[in-house]
Amino acid sequence: MEKKEKLYLEFLIKKYSKKQNSYLSKYSLLENAFSLDDILSGIKVLLSKQITMSEITEKFQIEFAKYVGAKYALMVNSGSSANLLASFALVNPGKKNYLKNGEECIIPALCWPTSLWPIMQAGLKPKFIDVDTDNFTINVETINKNISKKTKAIMMVHVLGNTSNIKDISQLTKNNGLFLIEDTCESLGSRYGNKFLGTFGDFGTYSFYCSHQLTSGEGGMIVCNNKEDYQLIHSMRAHGWDRGIKKKINKKPDNSFNFVNSGFNLRPLEITAAIGLNQFKRLNNMIKIRSDNRKKIIKKLINSSNWKNQFSFFYPSKNVKPSWFSFPILINKKYLLKKKKFLNFLNKKGIETRLILSGNFMNQLSSKLFNLNPKKKIFYKAQEIEDRGFFIGLHTDTISEKKLDLLEKNLLIIDKL
Repeated sequence: MEKKEKLYLEFLIKKYSKKQNSYLSKYSLLENAFSLDDILSGIKVLLSKQITMSEITEKFQIEFAKYVGAKYALMVNSGSSANLLASFALVNPGKKNYLKNGEECIIPALCWPTSLWPIMQAGLKPKFIDVDTDNFTINVETINKNISKKTKAIMMVHVLGNTSNIKDISQLTKNNGLFLIEDTCESLGSRYGNKFLGTFGDFGTYSFYCSHQLTSGEGGMIVCNNKEDYQLIHSMRAHGWDRGIKKKINKKPDNSFNFVNSGFNLRPLEITAAIGLNQFKRLNNMIKIRSDNRKKIIKKLINSSNWKNQFSFFYPSKNVKPSWFSFPILINKKYLLKKKKFLNFLNKKGIETRLILSGNFMNQLSSKLFNLNPKKKIFYKAQEIEDRGFFIGLHTDTISEKKLDLLEKNLLIIDKL
């Protein structure tokens, strides 16, 4: 691209970004996610007319696998689709010791819908267990107590950049002959010890949706370390086709219409791969900025003259080096009756808030529709997190004093409402 062309495109990007930014809240979940180069990378793909996945997607997959320390990475159109692929791989006859209809998969009661639905869509039975209030996810002791003869898999959800002892959970699955999917959609770049989350189990899934650690608008990635697993999800990503698999499953030509399995169409666009790959270069720096911003927000709040222990904050579990997704907050129990009024107040003041995941999923209408909790089991900790919890954004640009003042002024007013 010539310098003149680039300058003109940059002018257009800035012009239309300015229009869009005028609608942003005062403190949104994420600001300035895309750099000029990110958008230019996408525009170059559009201008090339090679919009469907191609060389850039392949390069992104290679770079991603290298970064997290997995042997294989496969890009898909969303993190939800990555979970879909992982779940259907477990029940596919092409996988050794594949799971049968009705076998159990343990999943936290505090989860996102597309951690859950792929398990059910694949014919497995979800077995909900409670979480910890300190890291919002399941632990090895609770899993151990809930394993039955029917339990064949675990859907581990790493929440907002944090997790529990995934090393011990991984060992537990190996000892019991269970499959392990790590939903790492909110935790790209987080590590347990020296190992990245998403690389302890059979499959690790990641999301590049808006406000995540890395965003290409839409898109996701699934990683694994087993060659047969990779070939399986590769074919399932595109109709059960074997096109593009280097080591052929059979001897037919690589460009033939050779369908070796069942499948979906979960392919990403080359545009999202180009944006994601370009932003990927800044991932470590964005992780650091988010971490620094988090520390500044906590310091600002607890050092304020208005601080009265109104909230508890989310701290990393032992041995976890987090890549923070957002800034989760638990409201002090004495202010719980004010929660609804408080969140309405924040949103009116331009501070966007969100529920932590989907809350206790047993409270969702879809849970009742599908009778997911027939024994009416109570998940006390998931319920406490739903009752007390919410989160605000954690930005990839250094937070300004003005924004810190805005948060201090409006968050610490809960006791006065």
